Amino acid sequence: MNKHNFLLLLMAILAVASMCAIGVSIAEQSWMGGLLSFIGVGFFMGMGFRIKRKAEQ
Repeated sequence: MNKHNFLLLLMAILAVASMCAIGVSIAEQSWMGGLLSFIGVGFFMGMGFRIKRKAEQ
């Protein structure tokens, strides 16, 4: 497994964990946790797409 595939896998796992955290935050009615998790999803998915674009070049 090369470096780019490992980083893509890591970003995908972190994005899924953030999505799970959004569900937990909604269940606990924690708006701050939901907001931070939503930002985390956007960040990790964005980084994954950026890594994928760099790997294709």
